[in-house]
Amino acid sequence: MGDHVTLTSDGGQTDGSVPGYFSGGGGPGVVVIHEWWGLTPHILDVVERFAAAGFTAIAPDLYHGRTATDEHEAASLAGALDSTRVLDDLGLAVDHLVEVTGTRRVGVVGYCLGGGLALALGAARPDAVVAVAPYYGLPPEGMAVDLSQIEATVVGEFAELDPWYPPAAASALQESLRAAGRDATINVHRGAGHAFFNDARHDTYAVEPALEAWERTLALFRDQLGDG
Repeated sequence: MGDHVTLTSDGGQTDGSVPGYFSGGGGPGVVVIHEWWGLTPHILDVVERFAAAGFTAIAPDLYHGRTATDEHEAASLAGALDSTRVLDDLGLAVDHLVEVTGTRRVGVVGYCLGGGLALALGAARPDAVVAVAPYYGLPPEGMAVDLSQIEATVVGEFAELDPWYPPAAASALQESLRAAGRDATINVHRGAGHAFFNDARHDTYAVEPALEAWERTLALFRDQLGDG
């Protein structure tokens, strides 16, 4: 099982500190970025799944100890995030994985809010992030993200019935990344809605799309990072 940790700057590219949840499977490093709900038990479980698959995974707590119980609170917490602070916090997670694994090849996966931040982290840290798996999310409004700075392979998972990030947004994301010369594939799951991967939410979870997306994300990370 993993542990709750506090990440601090130790000579990497970022300063400050951020709490998080870490579980080491002994293999390559993966940053897991939470939904707008915060660092919930579901995200801790996702970290453990990656560790069980052989990866070394960490989920930074971007809300620094807070979680949301309803959409109003979640929107408030997400809206209060400072773009610079968020990228610094995520950068600490990248630096930690580089130190622990001994390699500058890190994967990033994120869900909803975290999906957009996964793309932002890929653009901010092309020195280490070589694979990005954004699930049904785009960078938050007000966060300037230059997708052309991403050097990672991007394989995203979006949903046909998602009112937040519909297929047109998924298509536009793929076109933007490919126009910048990036290796990008954005998959749209037919019949699925937003948050289809979250098996703690019975109103949104879709078994087959979630399993398909999971296997594809594992394949991405194994291909780009090495066997987990």
